[in-house]
Amino acid sequence: MSDSDASDRDRTDSGSDHARTSPSRVNDPRVREEITRACVWVGVVGLVVLAIYISRSLLVVFGALVFAAMIDGGARLLGRVLPIARGWRVALVLVSLTLFFIWLGYFAGATISEEAAMFPELIRDQIADLLEWAQSKGIQIDQSQLQNYAGSITSGIGTLTSALSGILGGLTTVVLILIIGIYVAAEPKLYERGVAWMLPRERRGSFEVTMARMAQTLRRLMAGRLLGMFVEGVFTYIMLAWVAPLVGIGVVPMASLLAILTGLLAFIPNLGAIVSGVLMALVGFSGGVEMGIYTIAVYFFIQNFDGYVVIPIIAKKTVDLAPALVLATQLAMGVVFGIIGILLADPLLAMIKVALERRAEENEARAGSTEVSESGA
Repeated sequence: MSDSDASDRDRTDSGSDHARTSPSRVNDPRVREEITRACVWVGVVGLVVLAIYISRSLLVVFGALVFAAMIDGGARLLGRVLPIARGWRVALVLVSLTLFFIWLGYFAGATISEEAAMFPELIRDQIADLLEWAQSKGIQIDQSQLQNYAGSITSGIGTLTSALSGILGGLTTVVLILIIGIYVAAEPKLYERGVAWMLPRERRGSFEVTMARMAQTLRRLMAGRLLGMFVEGVFTYIMLAWVAPLVGIGVVPMASLLAILTGLLAFIPNLGAIVSGVLMALVGFSGGVEMGIYTIAVYFFIQNFDGYVVIPIIAKKTVDLAPALVLATQLAMGVVFGIIGILLADPLLAMIKVALERRAEENEARAGSTEVSESGA
């Protein structure tokens, strides 16, 4: 062996010895496992912080997906009666939606603008009458404390109105939701394949199944929501404007405005029904006790019809969400994200439940295959 070969071998041995004795090298496998676990947790925390930082943007994207699901559901429904290309069906849904909002704006501007202007004053008068009635019954109410409560409520309503105008009135947010929603509704498979491409090959099949279930659930959930809004709005107007005179009560004031508000608030489960019921009762009692009792009866009739007839028809084909869980999610999302969080709490909760159910199915299938292999061995 030459001197050069011997020197090379000595350098290699010394290098390996140095690597084994280096302070940056961890030889204990348990320590390496703990370091790996710590790195994983640091990565998870980093992702959570990043998600919180961009959460509002992600919520806007999710809102666009909800809008896309409604467009896609309408296009699929038209496909049952119109054998035309999907692009034309999507365009027809968008045109119909645009015409509806144009009509609604014209109707609101021409018919209920005066009612909307009188509405806050009427509510204040009814609250004052309610307090006078309570005092006449011996219920002592501190006027200064009541003013503080009224100031807090007014401040809260102002904050709510500001959030609503900032989110729904922001041109950039609305345009982004519309553009993203239209693009996704036009070619949903394109974006689904793009996300699946970034996953490992063995996970793509499961991802496609999960996305298909989520999309189907979201379409049916939004279909039920829109149907409920339509039914509650139409029934409210019929009962307040047409049926009330037939039973000798007379037309309930602001019937058109109450019908529109009831229909719009029906998009928010639980909270929307409570708010619309309170508004309907306050307006009803402005026309007398009989009219107030009638509006309460109308409210319970509409809510029961929607709860026992409309919702079961849709809900039996979609994910079943516990009302208490939905309300808690709405409150949490409302605190963090405002009005848009309340609007999207129900769809987001439904998507999470579908994902968890799909994960449970995969775990059960994996456990079953393991038991079969063990029994065969």
